[in-house]
Amino acid sequence: MRLASRLDHIEPFYVMECAKAAEALAASPACDPGAGGEPMIFLNIGEPDFTAPPLVTEAATRCLADGRTQYTHATGDPALREAIAGWYAARFGVAVDPARIVVTAGASAALQLACLALFEPGDEVLMPDPSYPCNRHFVAAAGAAARLLPAGPGARFQLDAASVEAAWTPATRGVLLASPSNPTGTSIARAEMAAIAAAVRARGGVTIVDEIYLGLSYDEAYGHTALELGDGLGDDIISINSFSKYFSMTGWRLGWMVLPPALLPAVEKLAQNLYICASSIAQRAALACFEPESIAEYERRRAAFRARRDLVVPALDRIGLTVPVLPDGAFYAWADVSRFSARSWDFAFEMMQRAHVALTPGRDFGPAAADRYCRLSFATSTPRLEEALARLARELG
Repeated sequence: MRLASRLDHIEPFYVMECAKAAEALAASPACDPGAGGEPMIFLNIGEPDFTAPPLVTEAATRCLADGRTQYTHATGDPALREAIAGWYAARFGVAVDPARIVVTAGASAALQLACLALFEPGDEVLMPDPSYPCNRHFVAAAGAAARLLPAGPGARFQLDAASVEAAWTPATRGVLLASPSNPTGTSIARAEMAAIAAAVRARGGVTIVDEIYLGLSYDEAYGHTALELGDGLGDDIISINSFSKYFSMTGWRLGWMVLPPALLPAVEKLAQNLYICASSIAQRAALACFEPESIAEYERRRAAFRARRDLVVPALDRIGLTVPVLPDGAFYAWADVSRFSARSWDFAFEMMQRAHVALTPGRDFGPAAADRYCRLSFATSTPRLEEALARLARELG
C-alpha cells in the first residue's frame, strides 16, 4: 500500500520504544519480586500519578445517569469556556474573552488545528532544541518544516528574541514555544516572552505557546501566561492548554486553545470537520475542576510535585547526573549523563537493565544534545522516587 509522503517527515516516537522495552523487562524474572528480582520503576512517561478528583468523576457519573451525552458546539460547551476564562482571571489576573477560547480533544487537537490553519508547504516554524517531539510533527503534518534552534543551559533551553531575529528567513512563518517545557521543565521569563512576541509580530509571524504545564509552575518569576503580555502582545498569542497535567485528566482527552479573534472562524471550521467536538462528558465533568474544593486539591498536588522536584534534583546532582537548570515547572528533570556514557540512549537502556529504572533518552527531543541528556519524570510517588534514586546511586557509585 502506498503511504502519504508526509510520513517521511514524521519520526517514530522513540520514548514509546523505550517504554515497550521497559515493560517487556518488567514482565521478566529479573523484575519479579517472587523470583528475587526488583520491580521496574517507570520514570519515563509524563503522566501524573494523581487522577481526576472526586467532584470531577461525580460530575461525569451524573452526565451518564442523566443522558447528557450529546454533541456540544464545535468550539466547546459555553459554560466550560466561561469557567476557563474565570480561571485565567482568578489565577493570573488576566481577562480572556470566553469567545476566544476553543475547547479541543486534548492539547494535541489544539496544536493540530493551529498548525493546519496557519502553516503550509514551504513554511518553516522556529522551535527550540530540545523540545517535545510531537509539536514539530504537528508542523510537519501540515506540510511545513520545524526548524530547531539549539538552546543550551545558558538560555534555559529556550529560545530568546535575539535567536529568533537571527534565524528568521523569508520562509519563516512563526515560532512554537513551550513554557514550561517538556523535557526540561524550564519556562521563558515574562520580559523575554514579550520580546519574542514583539519580534515575531514585527515580521508578520505568529506566536504559538504550548502552556499545558502552566498550572504546575513553582516559581513566581515564571508562573505567568503569555496571554498577559502588555501593549496588546498577548492579544495575538495562540495559547495551547490542557486538562491532562495540572487538572489530572490525562485519558479524558480534553484541552483548549485561546485564539486571536480573526482566527476563530478558520479553527471552528476545521474542528467541525475533523472531530465535530470534544467529548461532551469530559467537558461537563471538567466544569467541576474549577470548584473551590477541586482547586484546593490541585494546589495540594502542585505542592507535592514541587516537593518531589526538591528531592530529585539535588539527589541527581550528588550522583553525578547534573541537572544544569532547575526546572521551574512541569515534572521533569533534564539530566546530563555524559559523565557516565557517550550516548544517552545506551545509558537509559543500561539503567533499565542494571537498576531497573526506566528513563527517557534525549533522542526524541532534538539532535543538539540528544546524546548528552536523559529526561526523568518525577510524576510518580515519593517512595518510588527515593527507591529509584537509591538504585541509580548504587549502580553509578
